[in-house]
Amino acid sequence: MAKYDPSHDAFHVQRVRRTALALANAVSPKPDLLVVELAALLHDVLDKKYVSAEQAADPYAFFLPFFTSLAAKHGPGVDLVRDGRARQVAQIVDNVSWSTEKRLRKDGLWSEWHENCVELHCVQDADRLDAIGAFGIMRCAAYSAVVNCPLHVPSDDPRLKDSAIQHFHDKLVLIKDRLKTAPGKALGEKRHAAASP
Repeated sequence: MAKYDPSHDAFHVQRVRRTALALANAVSPKPDLLVVELAALLHDVLDKKYVSAEQAADPYAFFLPFFTSLAAKHGPGVDLVRDGRARQVAQIVDNVSWSTEKRLRKDGLWSEWHENCVELHCVQDADRLDAIGAFGIMRCAAYSAVVNCPLHVPSDDPRLKDSAIQHFHDKLVLIKDRLKTAPGKALGEKRHAAASP
């Protein structure tokens, strides 16, 4: 991730981690905090904007050496492979993104697990909260600059879908209404208001 641009850098990951844990501590019933923390820390490692589809194809296999090293380093109390939490973390990482949720819903593949996994909801909300408000505006501009996407194009330009402003309309202004946790929704209202004219 050291090669990722500022919109998805280590500071973004730490903000998502802090927010995900804050959300997890504010919801009831309390989710597995270790699962939330690890999923938040790993959520962008296999982001398809930065890695190949092949690399991202099997998050569990990709992260298995890491999960195994945790058990070796910290003992059987942190054997995420044996207790099944490694698979849950990998599944969350594989399902955090906005585009994945959008595709799964469109294809009728959004499942009961997606609806009920509070750990997933905490990480999704945290990641999405970092996409709105002041940081969200800066992150959108940073990513647009890195991929050479215009900030704005005239409405009669056929490239309209490829502008930062269009990204606001396609995703960022919709986020507050698609947050899943109660504390996430409250934060979303504040951040959305801060970025609205």
